[in-house]
Amino acid sequence: MKNLLLFGSLGLLGAALCGCATHRPASNSSFSELAAAKPVPVLLTNQLSPEMLRPSAEFFTLGPGDRLEIEIVGQVATRAVTAVGPDGKIYFHLLPGLDVWGLTLAQTRELLEKELAKYVAQPQIAVTLREVASKHVWVLGRLNRPGIYPLSSSLTLLESLALAGGPARSASLVSTEELADLRHSFVMRQGQLVPVDFYRLLRDGDTSQNIYLQPDDFVYVPSALSQEVYVLGAVRSPRTVPYSERMTLVSAMTQAAGPATIEWLAVTGFGGGVQPDAYLSHVAIVRGSLTQPQMMVVNYNAILRGHAQDVPLEPGDIIYVPNAPLSTLKRYFNAAVTTFITTIAANEGIHAGGGTTGIGVSVPVGGR
Repeated sequence: MKNLLLFGSLGLLGAALCGCATHRPASNSSFSELAAAKPVPVLLTNQLSPEMLRPSAEFFTLGPGDRLEIEIVGQVATRAVTAVGPDGKIYFHLLPGLDVWGLTLAQTRELLEKELAKYVAQPQIAVTLREVASKHVWVLGRLNRPGIYPLSSSLTLLESLALAGGPARSASLVSTEELADLRHSFVMRQGQLVPVDFYRLLRDGDTSQNIYLQPDDFVYVPSALSQEVYVLGAVRSPRTVPYSERMTLVSAMTQAAGPATIEWLAVTGFGGGVQPDAYLSHVAIVRGSLTQPQMMVVNYNAILRGHAQDVPLEPGDIIYVPNAPLSTLKRYFNAAVTTFITTIAANEGIHAGGGTTGIGVSVPVGGR
């Protein structure tokens, strides 16, 4: 076994693994011919779909917390502001609670007119949306006004960043240093990375990266001043580790309390007869921009036994320890990045909500 096990294009995995035409579970012998001195570029195949660049054709639908102004046309005294309750119901005039959860404003108006017709002859109702509380986007990180913003209509990524005041810059009179790390910025949607290139969008003006956001999208712009590496997956204490000069894989893993043991696997339910060397033989390191990444897979067991050299790390590296060997390069990359973005989102979300922060829990994820 050579010291570093490196990978190339995701799409060429079958050819790379000993010239086989089909993908097979990763093994030490499969990777032995791929040793090199540096991580190699990973060719991403998940591109932005054209639908992401178009506004949604669906109308806004109501949910708990939304506030409506309702009035019987021509009867100003009936004007009232009411909120959609946690049960999805609103209350107006003589009516009992009406379930409007998931209805559009037009459907809500029709429902009100239908129910009021039992008490008032041919009522005409005006319904106005006054406040949105059921649909939000999270725009957090090194921005001038990070926060949780309501989503009442079509909103692009650029517009959301404008709401948040744009990326922060140095306040120094002699410097305009960019404080936001655009190469590690990301959009997460339903737990998955949306492959937006923030650098192309904000520095090159490439509008092909200006997607429309959806409810609960998470936009994150990290600090360019952060000097950390991320140790995630099947380790005892997943965390960010402050980067120090000459940091290596072993020293970073040590600060995360080391890899999960077979006892840890049994307690957490990830055991299933998996031996520690099944995953320590394939520790993934993702480096560089999330849209133009490099990746290597390292035999950590060989390093510990003195059979391979330790791996120097760089700030921003993502170290991912799977709980079992994965069958393709794409799964390694997806598992590492999915665990990274969901962990960051969870911690930043807690912080935005007034709780504590700091990576504490990371469940190993199998990518597709």
